[in-house]
Amino acid sequence: MHTVVLAGGVGGAKFAAGVQSALPNPADLTVVVNVGDDFTHFGLKICPDLDTVCYTLAGLENPATGWGRRGESWRVMEAVAVLGGPDWFRLGDLDLATHLERTRRLQSGQPLSRIVADFCKAWGIPARVLPVTDDAVPTMVLTDEGELAFQEYFVHRRWQPRVRGFRFAGAENAKTAPGVLEALRVADAVLLAPSNPFVSIAPILAIPGVLEALAGKPVAAVSPIVGGEAVKGPAAKMFRELGVTPSAAAVAAHYRGLISHFVLDKTDADQAATVRDIAPHVLVTDTMMTSSAKRHALAAEVLAWVRGARDTI
Repeated sequence: MHTVVLAGGVGGAKFAAGVQSALPNPADLTVVVNVGDDFTHFGLKICPDLDTVCYTLAGLENPATGWGRRGESWRVMEAVAVLGGPDWFRLGDLDLATHLERTRRLQSGQPLSRIVADFCKAWGIPARVLPVTDDAVPTMVLTDEGELAFQEYFVHRRWQPRVRGFRFAGAENAKTAPGVLEALRVADAVLLAPSNPFVSIAPILAIPGVLEALAGKPVAAVSPIVGGEAVKGPAAKMFRELGVTPSAAAVAAHYRGLISHFVLDKTDADQAATVRDIAPHVLVTDTMMTSSAKRHALAAEVLAWVRGARDTI
């Protein structure tokens, strides 16, 4: 069973790692990753979602934060701060090696997708990881203080400005990275990880050809909203500021017309009937991935359920 996971952020990385561990052959997994939060910092190309996904799939992630490298040190950033440089986006010493080598290769003319493939091989990742595009498609957040680049909004401003909408600059002219459409077309199932619908999944779907490749596929989404709040990050705040009460059902409604399956946490079991009006197949289970064992269990249950295509309530 070839499976594709669309992912971004810590929740997406954890779920992708669960799927990788749950598949009998992890090479049957392709993870298509958001690049909308990529930016240039200190002259280096930073790809936060790609790195978080890859570090997690490789077992290199920082278990305390979910992002960055385990065993990290911060001597470079500490020295930058002493010199008065910008230290609002923290780059660990080990993490810097990734950005330095990626930037060197990009400047030599290599596409991002090839670089990611080489990094995955070096880190021993059995799954295939693809940026959705090799093109630059930065996410711009429309706020009550004007348009902000994503990292300015998310990290520097700590997602405090009120959101009014989103723009994926250049998406209409971008091309999918090699292998993305092929992976989607041959997939037996496509899983939307419990990532932020607005700034992790939407930038993937905005690239021409992606939505068309999903047509007629079993598409299952896992809710990133549990008990009316985001498991991590600003998704619930974004829903509220866009005039929608955050809930698992609101996430399902956001994906209306795309998904055939929807997974919500047992905390939100009372929303199952509402969700079934949007997606015919509904799974209620424990979606909190608080350990490697739990993310494996969730992924295994979702994979078995999508194959069976029946409700579990």
